[in-house]
Amino acid sequence: MSFMHIWYDPLGLALGVALDRLLADPRSSVHPVALFGRGAAKLETSLYGDDRARGVLHVAVCVGGSAALGVLAMRYAPNRVARTAVTAVATWAVLGGTTLAREGDHLADALEGADLERARARLPHLCGRDPSRLDAPEIARATVESLAENTSDAVVAPLFWGAVAGVPGLLAYRAINTLDAMIGHHSPRYERFGWAAARLDDVANYVPARLTGALTVLTGPDPGQARAVLRRDGHRHPSPNAGRCEAAFAGALGVRLGGTNVYAGRVEERPTMGDGPRPEVKDIRRAVRLTRAVGLAAAGVALVAAWALRRRSSTG
Repeated sequence: MSFMHIWYDPLGLALGVALDRLLADPRSSVHPVALFGRGAAKLETSLYGDDRARGVLHVAVCVGGSAALGVLAMRYAPNRVARTAVTAVATWAVLGGTTLAREGDHLADALEGADLERARARLPHLCGRDPSRLDAPEIARATVESLAENTSDAVVAPLFWGAVAGVPGLLAYRAINTLDAMIGHHSPRYERFGWAAARLDDVANYVPARLTGALTVLTGPDPGQARAVLRRDGHRHPSPNAGRCEAAFAGALGVRLGGTNVYAGRVEERPTMGDGPRPEVKDIRRAVRLTRAVGLAAAGVALVAAWALRRRSSTG
């Protein structure tokens, strides 16, 4: 039996998914992801420099440290019950599916109540766009697009890495994704320093984004259109991964995504995806249901994969 055998814990993954469903992702200063963010920000003050090499070092320390913590936790857990508990807690800590769906519901509530100011105040919980001048249809579009992309980032990708690499994979992926959100964007400060974080996030999400597209086709209300739009438009997005998710959602929901986005004064023109009308407020609820369906399917795939890998490693 190899050491890798103890990484694959389908029961721990299942319990972690259940915990996410029950407890969601509480906004707390002691949440593991919040603690990691503060640690990464503190390290940045020591390592920052306007060049790629320092950014690579920063990412290596943060991601490598997270993966090493996962290895140590599994290696020194005293028994199988303890390892399952560690896997469950780690899975819960890195998953964000329930919180993602709830944020979509909050925005739908606000827009259905014609409370545009409340919707504008809530949108930054979901994406980084400047909401100050967005009307209801543009907030609906931003919400649907963010639900699509974050279904991969917050649900499918963590489950994928948890299935194939256990707790080290869970923690390393969340470190990568968190660093990308912190420093992997275009700005004068992070154009060079954040390069490594952004590129590593692209690599880590390459397979999960395509899995998200496939699961959206399988679980969405219009599989044929979802498949067609994914094939035609998925590669048109400037992100190598987000376009796959957004195109599949656009086809499944029968809407047209893409357009002009404003991020802290920076304007980006995104190609359109899909053939339908622009999203309306009612489409937010439909996107939330699709997010939940894709997340449930991803959990099933992850559990089967973890079980198969565990069985293979135990007999190899």
